[in-house]
Amino acid sequence: MTSVLSTRNLTKQYGSGSARFDALKGVTIDIADGESVAIVGKSGSGKSTLMHILALLDSPTSGELAVDGTDAAKLRGARLNSLRNRTFGFVFQQFFLTPNTTVLDNVMLPLKIAKVGSRERKRRALEALEQLELADKAKSKATDLSGGQKQRVVIARALVNNPRIIFADEPTGNLDSATGAVVEDLLFRLNKENGITLVIVTHDEELAARASRRIYLKDGLIVDGEVAA
Repeated sequence: MTSVLSTRNLTKQYGSGSARFDALKGVTIDIADGESVAIVGKSGSGKSTLMHILALLDSPTSGELAVDGTDAAKLRGARLNSLRNRTFGFVFQQFFLTPNTTVLDNVMLPLKIAKVGSRERKRRALEALEQLELADKAKSKATDLSGGQKQRVVIARALVNNPRIIFADEPTGNLDSATGAVVEDLLFRLNKENGITLVIVTHDEELAARASRRIYLKDGLIVDGEVAA
């Protein structure tokens, strides 16, 4: 299978001298198109740092990253932003919704950044909300939604640009178990039915077990990789 994300000996260091912290110490992974992968580790293991680098939200100190065959080190400015906006969708634990604007406006944001016309923005955003059974909330303010509804809006926003890869950072961390299970089901359904590559960062072993492969990090190093039965 074709790799959509490929790293070689990634390192990430913060600070210098006695204050230096090595968040990643030489991570090499390949993530295939359409795969579901859980990056698992305790707080401080380097899992969120790795996700931020894979998602082009941060740069490594050294090593190589290729996104769909493109050397990430050669991406700059508008080209980098365009690739990230076009290729990736993001689902974060904290939601990052603008509270006093409508659900529709929140979902349309990536399309606005991509300079998609207003009529097409609205059509695609409503389509995404319909897919997640939230079309009736389009005119509601994000602040008026439940936690589960907010996370489904976040998933709709992640989908609106038809991404090849969804990055989910502790996507059920702020949800009760029943609502979290619904969100998990949605993410894995998108992976299986739409062929979207799913990269989940989590310390939750039950969530990780649903992925087709698990990559375990400890102190910035891969300590194990396990394929689901």
